[in-house]
Amino acid sequence: MIGYKAFDKDLKCRGMQFEVGKTYKTYAKENLKLCSDTVIHFCRELNKIERVSSYTIANSRICEVIASGEIVDDGEKYGTNEITILRELSEEEKVKYNNWNSGDWNSGNWNSGDWNSGNWNSGNRNSGDWNSGNRNSGNCNSGNCNSGNRNSGDWNSGNWNSGDWNSGFFNTNEPPVRIFNKNTKTKKENINFPSFLSFDLTLWVSHDTATEEEKKIHKKEIETAGGFLKTLTYKEAFRRAWNRATKEEHKKLLALPNWNNKIFKEISGIDAEKEIENE
Repeated sequence: MIGYKAFDKDLKCRGMQFEVGKTYKTYAKENLKLCSDTVIHFCRELNKIERVSSYTIANSRICEVIASGEIVDDGEKYGTNEITILRELSEEEKVKYNNWNSGDWNSGNWNSGDWNSGNWNSGNRNSGDWNSGNRNSGNCNSGNCNSGNRNSGDWNSGNWNSGDWNSGFFNTNEPPVRIFNKNTKTKKENINFPSFLSFDLTLWVSHDTATEEEKKIHKKEIETAGGFLKTLTYKEAFRRAWNRATKEEHKKLLALPNWNNKIFKEISGIDAEKEIENE
């Protein structure tokens, strides 16, 4: 698997010295685990480096690598027990890849819409990240004018709302949370939301995973950046996150206050209780 790895100015990572053209192994053959010394980390897409690590593309040395051993991943960060450092990206390549926008008047990076100051937006006039809607200051919204996160409706200040004009968080006091259309006596910090509810509405498609039709449609982006930004519908993104989650994460839904399978299905398109029963 081809990917990218970030290093400090001395081409070191976590204290380990690397060199272009050489292969490195951890010698761990089983029970590979991310964030441990059983693997050497890398990202499949260049634009994920800043999201999953403390490295910045502009201020780090970035190398193209090939993972030839066993691989573990969480969908964004990858780890392998054998990796070869193929070549180092030039400063010109880093600038071109890091700032690729197909839209106009963007001050952020990797935007396909216009007038975005955030990153990875396919809509317009967003100051947040990973939005497919318009005029969002939050993140991962498919609706419009949201200041919260992961909303498919419009004008929401909370999270995970499919209706409009919902006020979830950012109050000066700390009221109980309203969830599944009902009030609770519980504060947000005491609710154990499943981790898969944090999902993106845009998906980076690498040149080697794009379909032939996608390669024709996104030829310019692929030639410039090695891939393209694909916009998912809200329910497509929800389904993708659900499919990647464990059964234990799925079951956490049922413990949420005021759990309502019908409302969850209306928002996500997923019949959670039925699918959990059949797992």
